[in-house]
Amino acid sequence: MRVALLSITEAASGEPAGLRASLTIGGRSLVRHQLGLALALGCTRVVVLAEALTGEVVALQQAAEASGARFHVITSAHGLLPLVMAEDDLIVLGDGLLAQPELALAQLDEANAVLALPVEAGLAAGFERIDINHAYAGAMHVPGRVVAGLGDLPPEWNAHAALLRLAVQGRVPLRALPDAAIADGRWAVVRSEPEAQAIELVWLRLHSASAHVRSPGEWIAERLVQLVGPALLHAGTRPWVVALGGVVALLLALGSGWFGWRTPGFGLLAVAWVLARVAALITRIERQSLLETGKQPPTGMWFELMIDAALVVLAAWRSQIPAGPGVPFAIGWFAPVMLLLLLHFLPRVVPEGRMTWWLRDRLVLALALAATSMLLPFDLCLRAGVIGLVIWALTITPKRSEMVNSALTRFD
Repeated sequence: MRVALLSITEAASGEPAGLRASLTIGGRSLVRHQLGLALALGCTRVVVLAEALTGEVVALQQAAEASGARFHVITSAHGLLPLVMAEDDLIVLGDGLLAQPELALAQLDEANAVLALPVEAGLAAGFERIDINHAYAGAMHVPGRVVAGLGDLPPEWNAHAALLRLAVQGRVPLRALPDAAIADGRWAVVRSEPEAQAIELVWLRLHSASAHVRSPGEWIAERLVQLVGPALLHAGTRPWVVALGGVVALLLALGSGWFGWRTPGFGLLAVAWVLARVAALITRIERQSLLETGKQPPTGMWFELMIDAALVVLAAWRSQIPAGPGVPFAIGWFAPVMLLLLLHFLPRVVPEGRMTWWLRDRLVLALALAATSMLLPFDLCLRAGVIGLVIWALTITPKRSEMVNSALTRFD
C-alpha cells in the first residue's frame, strides 16, 4: 500500500492565525494541490497531520474519499504508527510545498528517495538544511519501516523533521532536483500570503504555456487568463461558467445577424471564440494541476464547429449578390463555405508554422470579416480571400517527387 502524509500545522508568516497549507493558489489550498499529487502517485491512504478538525480537513476528506482513498487525521507523529506497515511506501509532502505535478511525479513515483536541493539555493528559497551540501526539498518517498522509528522519539517531535532524520539515518538515498526547478518556479515552498500571490502568477504561466507560437487570439486568451484568472479561480468560477459566456455571445451574434446587424455579429463571434479559449485554458490548468474540473466546459470541437457555422451563416446573410432569375439560391453561401473548409483543410496539408496557427484563429477571421463588412466590397473580398489561400498553399507546399520510390526503382 502507498500512504501519503500531508500536514496542516505550520503558521503562515505574518499571520499567526493562518496556516501555510491553507494559502490558496488558483482558488485551491496548497494542501488540496498536494492531495491531487498524492492521489496521482497512487496513494490509497491519506493521512493528514492537523491540530483540529477544520473545514479544510473535511473538504480534503470528501475529495480523497470521492477518489477511493481512505482518509485519516492525526494530531502527532505517533498517530502514524498504526497506519503505516513495514511493507508500505510512504509519500511525505511538506507544509506549504507547491510542486509542478509533472516534475513531482517523475521524482517521487519510482524508487525511495529524499528529494534535495543545493544548500545555498534551497535555504534562500525557504527550505531546511539536511547537511553541509544539501537542503531538504520538502518531499520524500520512504519505506514504511522508517515509520517504526517514531516510537522511539518523544511524541512532541515534529513529524516531518522526525521522518527526515529517520530516513537519513536509514540511508534512504538523496535525489537532487534539477537546479532550475526553483528558478523557474516549478518547485517552491509558500510561507506567506504575498508569496502565494507571487507564485500564483508563475503557476498560471507554467500551466498556460504553449509548445507553439501563439496566434493573436490565443495570445489574448492567455493574457486574459493571467490577468483575470486568479480572480475567477478565487471566486470559485469554474470553466463551464466562462464557456457559458461564449455560448451567450454566439447566440447574440446569430440574433444580431438575423436582425440585419452582421458586422457587430462578427465581433460577437470573435468574443465567443476568445471566451471558449479562456475556458479551455482554465480547464487545462486545473487538469494539469491535478485538481477537480467538475463539468467539462462546452468548448470542445463541436463548439468551434458551431462558431464556424455561425460565421458561414452571417457571411451568407451579409452577401449582396442580388437574387433573380437564373441566379442560384445558394450562390451567396458558396464562398463562405469554401473559406471555412479551406481553413480546416490547409493546416493539415501545408508545412506547420506560425501561419497554420493563424488559420485556426477564429478571432482573426471574425475581425477580418467584420472589417471587410464595414469598409470593403464584402463578396469580392471573400472570394479573393479564398483564391489567395489556395495560391498561398500552392506556393509554400513542396512538390512531390514524380516517383516516390524513384531511388529504388530501376528500368533495364
